[in-house]
Amino acid sequence: MDSIEIEGGYPLEGEIQISGAKNSAIKLMAVCLLTEQPVELTNMPRLRDTRFMGQLLAHLGVEVEEGPGARMSLHAKTLSSTTAPYDLVRKMRATFNVLGPLLARTGAAKVSLPGGCAIGARPVDLHLKALEALGANITLDQGYVIANAKDGLRGGEITFPFISVGATEHSILAAVLAKGESVLNNAAREPEIIDLAECLNAMGAKISGAGRSEIRIEGVSSLNGVSHKVVPDRIEAGTYALAAATAGGKVKLTNLRHDHLGALWPLIAQSGADVSLKADHVIIERETGPIRAVDMDTQAYPGFPTDLQAQFMAMMTLSDGVSIIRENIFENRFMHCPELGRMGANITVSGREAIVRGVKSLQGAQVMATDLRASASLINAGLVAKGKTSVGRVYHLDRGFEHIEIKLGQCGAKIKRVSDGS
Repeated sequence: MDSIEIEGGYPLEGEIQISGAKNSAIKLMAVCLLTEQPVELTNMPRLRDTRFMGQLLAHLGVEVEEGPGARMSLHAKTLSSTTAPYDLVRKMRATFNVLGPLLARTGAAKVSLPGGCAIGARPVDLHLKALEALGANITLDQGYVIANAKDGLRGGEITFPFISVGATEHSILAAVLAKGESVLNNAAREPEIIDLAECLNAMGAKISGAGRSEIRIEGVSSLNGVSHKVVPDRIEAGTYALAAATAGGKVKLTNLRHDHLGALWPLIAQSGADVSLKADHVIIERETGPIRAVDMDTQAYPGFPTDLQAQFMAMMTLSDGVSIIRENIFENRFMHCPELGRMGANITVSGREAIVRGVKSLQGAQVMATDLRASASLINAGLVAKGKTSVGRVYHLDRGFEHIEIKLGQCGAKIKRVSDGS
């Protein structure tokens, strides 16, 4: 099993190009199930999660081809199966979102329930209730969701009891081919929602309101093929911005949308780093001076992203005071705290609140990644820790970060991937 080794204490100097968004790419791949025509996605990240999704789509009969220049072509001219088996769905929760498109196109689908989640319960009941509101008949049998809509899905009104990105995306994917109008209330507003809607509208869908709390979808009878560029990954951009603010130096981030991280930049500036927002890039610079303590609460978009909470905490471990970090999205998302503690961090967790008392320095240690974003926080901490840090279980990292050791290494970090036996 691979690990990442880091020799800390080197500031970052250079340029990092941001890849396409993992959280958008996976749902955009599912779009191909809604049309017999080819779908081309550009600016596609090469990740474990996109490979998992590709394997599932191939099982369903989709022709999946990765081309040069971060391109992927997907062609679901015919479907050989409408069953998504456990062995494929269990690898990644987002694969469950093939249920709606399969149901919308064929009127029937059988999809395994996804496995558990390390960062807390993420039940699919919102997804199933949304499909039922669109006329689907849902039954559960031996760990599988069996869905039928013999006469096709019909428009309906869906009100989410709390904001859910996955349920919002799933509802959109199902409703675009439903008969009549669908209304989603209390919908998620993330940029990835907008990206999905823009792709579908380019295929002939009629979606309005994406990015707002009410989304309206007028169903159409069919969709065309499309060539669509995946939106840049705001979480990857935020991770590298926080790495630069933590380790010091000067880093230029390109191929990003800085307006997608409006809640992050002021907090980085408050911590003592200089933030320069340009039309096509962002520069993060911190040459001298201590990291100042800053409180932070995670919130649904456009608030501070939960997927940057662990990376922000890594920076606060070296602050000159006490910061309070509140996690309002997922329970049990402080599992990186004991691992940061192994490096000398002083963190006290009580429920959804973590009190971080800054220390003068972190010490390199052998640590273990517990989930995707936690692994990035340990990388960032290792960049500034004294001595060597070894981060294990980096298969989590490979799910959402494309060549993180290469991108950081090009900016002067002493970082490498180590395979078993090497």
